[in-house]
Amino acid sequence: MERAQRREELLRLFHERAPIAKTFGMRLAFDDRDRAVVTLPYHPGLDHGLGGIHGGVYATLLDSAGWFACAVARTERCWIATSEMSVHFLRPARRVGLRAVGDVLRAGRRQDVVQMHLWDDGGDLVGHATGTFLVLPHLPR
Repeated sequence: MERAQRREELLRLFHERAPIAKTFGMRLAFDDRDRAVVTLPYHPGLDHGLGGIHGGVYATLLDSAGWFACAVARTERCWIATSEMSVHFLRPARRVGLRAVGDVLRAGRRQDVVQMHLWDDGGDLVGHATGTFLVLPHLPR
């Protein structure tokens, strides 16, 4: 499968088949280096009780960016699962959109290591994560 075809397949998967993308209002794109870019406009329904954006939203964006960075690096269909992720909450985000970018640090035969950064729409780095993603050669049926 060609790289462009793989990107299109993954964009359809995210935007048409992933309920969480619609629920949160996330959008997926790939930059010119095939890093996954997941954006989320601000929505007050994703705030915690003190008015900032909930840390679980940070983790969701970071995980999604990591997963799709791993997936786009594969030209064949495969099953990818997050096996470990370490999140660093660097600063609170309030009433701002967010953008997570995932970049593969090391691609292996069965596991990839990915780093993810999360910025607010003012350009401040608000979160960082590293993740290990398990890669299995066949999609489950």
